[in-house]
Amino acid sequence: MNRVHIKTYGCQMNERDSEAVAAMLRTRGYSIVDDEAEADVVLLNTCSVRDQAEQKAIGKASHLNRRKKRNPNFLVGVMGCMAQNRGSDLLDRLPDLDLLVGTQKFHAVPDHLDNLISSLQGQGPRPSTLVDLEAEEGSQNTIRDHAPGERQVSAFVSIMQGCNMKCSYCIVPKTRGPERGRPIDDIVAEIEQLAANGTKEVTLLGQIVNQYGIREFPFVDGKSPFVQLLERVNAIEGIERIRFTSPHPSGFKQDLIDCYGRLEKLCEYIHFPLQSGSDKLLKAMRRPYTVEKFRRILDAMRARCPDLWVSTDVIVGYPGETEEDFDMTCEVFEQIGFDMAFIFKYSVRPDTTAEALGDPIPAEVKDARNKLLLDKLQARSLARNQSLVGQTLEVLVEGPARRGENRFTGRTRGYRKVVFDGNERLVGQLVPVTIREATVTTLDGELVLSGVDADVAAL
Repeated sequence: MNRVHIKTYGCQMNERDSEAVAAMLRTRGYSIVDDEAEADVVLLNTCSVRDQAEQKAIGKASHLNRRKKRNPNFLVGVMGCMAQNRGSDLLDRLPDLDLLVGTQKFHAVPDHLDNLISSLQGQGPRPSTLVDLEAEEGSQNTIRDHAPGERQVSAFVSIMQGCNMKCSYCIVPKTRGPERGRPIDDIVAEIEQLAANGTKEVTLLGQIVNQYGIREFPFVDGKSPFVQLLERVNAIEGIERIRFTSPHPSGFKQDLIDCYGRLEKLCEYIHFPLQSGSDKLLKAMRRPYTVEKFRRILDAMRARCPDLWVSTDVIVGYPGETEEDFDMTCEVFEQIGFDMAFIFKYSVRPDTTAEALGDPIPAEVKDARNKLLLDKLQARSLARNQSLVGQTLEVLVEGPARRGENRFTGRTRGYRKVVFDGNERLVGQLVPVTIREATVTTLDGELVLSGVDADVAAL
């Protein structure tokens, strides 16, 4: 009864939460398995940002419950945002669940599994669903565990939980609660341990990551708590690259913009959510900026960091989006020149201020708008990637590529994926790679042997 499979839906914060739960379970003697068919326990860490994500998780849970009928000792749990959002309503649809755990109780999962398994082994009646959805003070400090002794070339580090924004379409403030930041010293200690285990790159995670500690910790010499944290991480020996996600335009002040070009480990990449190119829609979405303000911030960052790579989020089909509004989004999208983007078709989320607006824009219109933006994105991404052909770039080697013998993959500082011939000894190394070919999503390159130690580079 000690083999656990964790399936994660949604964002990088969910990935980090799952990773922390897995690390906690390992210290209790549980084995984390990749194949759910081999597992005694399957935990679904869920997302509520879009209806499609919820439906996928519900479908998976229904499928797993059918397996329970063949194996009474098989356990199924649902964790995270959907559990927090749907609560008892989810149990009406999935009454055979064994465990339902909210976003502030991930650290309690090992105890809950111990109790469930003990009940089953006691040969008594199967216990009713164990539900733990209550808020807990200090829960932001519990997502800190990584697999003991395991090397992660690149690691996620949660620095805060929750969100104080009130975007009309977003359910995160309900599912994650208000903003709560971890102490800087605790975050730095976690990253120092990662560095000691061989981590070269960290990505700082927060729902509005650049608002970290804004109401909890003091400004020092005009620098926000987030900038103070970046400076501390930049000084950690062994860490070579720093990224963060996901910021909000409201959190970009001059002290943060000045970090680009000043902190040598801060990568030339930013995820910067636009959502719409129409000021009317931004106001309706309760996004407290205009397109012009968004441009000014990005222009200032590009002035500090001319080789900046930028990704974004855009919603198409928000209630009230006219053809004129969408044309504005297309125009801004092209003018800014995003290198990557996540383009979402609007779906109604319960308990948001936009819920009352319904979903008046037909699916076929949203599909067409989504495709048009994707086409523009692909053209831009291909052109920017092709501009790198012939250049030699620093690549952090992450591991074997999915296809091809002796093929390995890594990322540039601008978060471009590079595939090249290599060997296992290169994993975790920063190596020079000359780009030979480029597609929309991937660069194909050749390792520059003269820039790598001979015993490491030998194929």
